[in-house]
Amino acid sequence: MNAESSYSTTDCNGFPVATGTRVRVVCISSSILDHLETPERERVLSMVGEIFEVYEVDEWGGAWVEKWWHESDDEASSHSLCLSPSEMEVSANDV
Repeated sequence: MNAESSYSTTDCNGFPVATGTRVRVVCISSSILDHLETPERERVLSMVGEIFEVYEVDEWGGAWVEKWWHESDDEASSHSLCLSPSEMEVSANDV
């Protein structure tokens, strides 16, 4: 067991979030969006309202999620996003 897997945090309602928890992205900080070019910003914004499984909680309480886009059979890209408690909500099925 690595150290990262033992970290946890909470969502915007105070529910616990750990690796494997499914969360809905409720918002994304403008401090993140302001540094992105338009195409990437639009992709990241498409994550709002969607549910993702947390693949890591870091030592500062950030919950990491990832989304993949498949452009063709042999081309794909992804974006990872670190969510603070105010930016996520535990999925109703996981409460």
